[in-house]
Amino acid sequence: MLFNSYEFILLYLPIVFTGFFRIARFSHRLAALWLAAASLFFYGWWNPKFVLLLLASITFNYAMGYAISRVGNLVRSRTMLIAAIAANLVLLGYFKYANFFISSASDLLGTHWTLVNIVLPLGISFFTFTQIAFLVDVYRGIVKEYNFIHYVLFVTYFPHLIAGPVLHHKQMMPQFSASATYRVSAKNLAIGLTIFTIGLTKKVFLADSFAGYATPVFDLVRDGVHPAGFVVAWTGALAFTLQLYFDFSGYTDMAIGLSRLFGVELPQNFNSPYKAYNIIEFWRRWHMSLSQFLRDYLYFPLGGNRHGQVRRNINLMLTMLLGGLWHGANWTFVVWGGLHGLYLVANHAWRNIKERLGMPSTDPTLLGRVIGIIVTFTCVVIAWVFFRAETILGAASMLSSMVGAHGILWHQFNDMNLGQGRLQFMLITMLGLLIVFIAPNTQQIVMGSGRYWVANRSVGFVYGMVLGVCLISLGRVSEFLYFRF
Repeated sequence: MLFNSYEFILLYLPIVFTGFFRIARFSHRLAALWLAAASLFFYGWWNPKFVLLLLASITFNYAMGYAISRVGNLVRSRTMLIAAIAANLVLLGYFKYANFFISSASDLLGTHWTLVNIVLPLGISFFTFTQIAFLVDVYRGIVKEYNFIHYVLFVTYFPHLIAGPVLHHKQMMPQFSASATYRVSAKNLAIGLTIFTIGLTKKVFLADSFAGYATPVFDLVRDGVHPAGFVVAWTGALAFTLQLYFDFSGYTDMAIGLSRLFGVELPQNFNSPYKAYNIIEFWRRWHMSLSQFLRDYLYFPLGGNRHGQVRRNINLMLTMLLGGLWHGANWTFVVWGGLHGLYLVANHAWRNIKERLGMPSTDPTLLGRVIGIIVTFTCVVIAWVFFRAETILGAASMLSSMVGAHGILWHQFNDMNLGQGRLQFMLITMLGLLIVFIAPNTQQIVMGSGRYWVANRSVGFVYGMVLGVCLISLGRVSEFLYFRF
């Protein structure tokens, strides 16, 4: 079930919302159980058989977490933690990476091994990482509550289940236990509907529009046989860069808004990442919950920056390579992660050079910031080519076209029937760039003046009208990009 569908907005959400708060009048425990059951139904709407897999994963991890918390011996608890994490990674590896490893080994050895017929369960990367974080937090003594119903709800909670944000146990459990969560709040309704509307607008009017320009271009260069011209290549690259931003940030806004309707606050996941003036800053702003997970549960355990610059650089590369592979079983994602690893290494190296030269470590000047944003954004666009391309050859063809290796080929834009033509693309791209570089982000719009617009009916009416236009425009429902991961 998709957030941007009529069955979700007009049927599922009203029924779940009404049931939750009606049941909460009599029992908070039953209300939490209702929301957990509704979340499982939401997941099962796609493929009911995978609900059993999700429940098995939840039961196993809860039992292991509870057992780890009760073991007094540090060695035994560590052994149990390693075994539990390994079991999660084996499950993830089978569904997501079995065919990738078989195909890669077959190509390397020159054999013709048959691929396994596997259907990738939706959201398996997200609910696996969420539960690995839970197990580690139990081992560290951070987890204090072991209410099974709340744990099921923590993992399955429908706003975040399919595509994040990646949640921590300590973020959610106090909210599921708070009495205020089980009472309807006018402020939560106003904030939630506003954030949801902003996210839906991003998806319907921006992300899906840019998809119409990005998809044909990347389809053209898929096999590396049919090159794109300079204009078309940059059209595709910029279109996907903006499509991904509005698609994923739109999903996250909708998830945060939906959760706020139920009185639960999800963590911010985007903070205007394309405004970052270096790549370190970019990763503090882009997919923030995943960045924090990789930092806390991979980079730091590898040693972080505690053992010198060389070891830090190796840890950065390993973290980003694995982060790339987490996104998908394809060498293009590995290259994407490797590029960002190299970007981060170069960024740290530049900082070290500045320190040795005695240059100030303060924030850059306005000119320096603008130059930094342009350079960072260009590097990000180049890396996104690998993220979107289906093959390494396709990505290489795309990049060669972007440097003019195959000519300008203005006519190709019209020959490929890209939307309504160059003018429309230029207008929508200018709008998209203005939004990501100039406009305040969702949190700044909503939380910066929350008390004002909650009480202001005219502003509420405007958002209501926008939501209505979005609903009218849901003629073609499209999946969110991060559903693939």
